Amino acid sequence: MKIFIDSADIDEIKQTYEWGVVDGITTNPSLLKQAVERRAAAGEKTDIRKYIEKILMTAKGTPVSLEVTERESKKMIEQGRRLFDMFNPVAKNVYIKIPVNPSFSEEDDIHFHGIEAIRTLAKMGIPINCTLIFTPEQALLAAKAGAKILSPFAGRIDDHLRKKMNIDFKKTDYFPADGIIEKGAPVDDNGIVSGIDLVRKCVQIVATYGLGSEVLAASLRNPRQVRDAALAGAHIGTLPFEVIKDMLKHGKTYEGMKNFTRDIVQEYADLK
Repeated sequence: MKIFIDSADIDEIKQTYEWGVVDGITTNPSLLKQAVERRAAAGEKTDIRKYIEKILMTAKGTPVSLEVTERESKKMIEQGRRLFDMFNPVAKNVYIKIPVNPSFSEEDDIHFHGIEAIRTLAKMGIPINCTLIFTPEQALLAAKAGAKILSPFAGRIDDHLRKKMNIDFKKTDYFPADGIIEKGAPVDDNGIVSGIDLVRKCVQIVATYGLGSEVLAASLRNPRQVRDAALAGAHIGTLPFEVIKDMLKHGKTYEGMKNFTRDIVQEYADLK
């Protein structure tokens, strides 16, 4: 499974690329705005365009998703094309992030505007990351429209299910991949029992029909959920910086390192 960092913090991004463990970046306009404002407050002269260009160069050779802010198909197409033309020449690694359904409610009449934008931009040769997927059928439509990446939001589905069950939780808490049993069956959201279950079913549809899209497990909150996403067959997982760091932690590893260091053979260490 490829690992993307979900961040707009250039220091976090640079660190993970120096570690050699990440394969791309996802971000959004809010994260970018906050990152630029933090650097400006620290006295750095930059603007959002220069900052994005810096991120793209850091990630050269790997995908970076830039999100549209419009909701109607024509405007999303116009903005997506503008962002791609503006930033893809920097390092040839821009994906445009489009919501699967830009509606605010069932009463909106723009349910298919995201799909229309994906279709049009994909035909232009612009790679698309389809975001805000919460059902396998949304993933199916986005894949058929031509999205290269499908982003089911695993963590947010888990949050939604916990709220349905009136469970107090922190976002970093683990949610079982097979769901939580109540009255003899797992609580579900239209047949989805967990965020990982959503990811697994999206992967299954893509594989069954050879759709050519990659499934990106989004909104992953802890290392065990990352493990579950990998076991579910996700092609990509996008993780906050802290989750990437936590993936290496285990008490027995620390204990073993202490033992190895205590038992070091000096003659071996001095070999040249």
